[in-house]
Amino acid sequence: MSMRLAGTVMTAALLLAGCGGEQQELRSWMEDQRRRTPVVNEKIDPPKRFEPFRYANTGDADPFSQGRLALRPGESGAGAMQPDMSRRREALEGYPLESIRMVGHLSDRRGSFALLQAEGMVYRARVGNHAGQNFGVITRVSESEVKLREMVRDAAGEWSERETALQLQESTK
Repeated sequence: MSMRLAGTVMTAALLLAGCGGEQQELRSWMEDQRRRTPVVNEKIDPPKRFEPFRYANTGDADPFSQGRLALRPGESGAGAMQPDMSRRREALEGYPLESIRMVGHLSDRRGSFALLQAEGMVYRARVGNHAGQNFGVITRVSESEVKLREMVRDAAGEWSERETALQLQESTK
């Protein structure tokens, strides 16, 4: 065992000897490169003059109007669209739309159904059913996709609609 240790120490010593302080050749090469390389100074354009913006109220909508600020989130003006909060929620509304996958399609005399999978459970859904946590309503079911209309709240607390779709997912087996 001590012979092996001695061999290892000797090999390490020889390897370190190759890393000696003979760096004069490297230093002279670096000096030579510095002398040969021309220095190029590009002219830099002077900075543009800064002119501050002056807000002139010309009858445009005031971003700080008290009327706009008085509305609390969820409280909308008359006639604004909102989801029906009083209806009974469906099973697929408990899952984010990103976690729901379309895994199949069925059709019979009663209509066309999409097979939607969420957390290992498969649900049958058709036009008019709800899915996702953004009050999504299924508007169209085809063999390859399900189209939904979701209602989302913007930063000002107003509700808006957006269209989205779930594509048929191939089996990963």
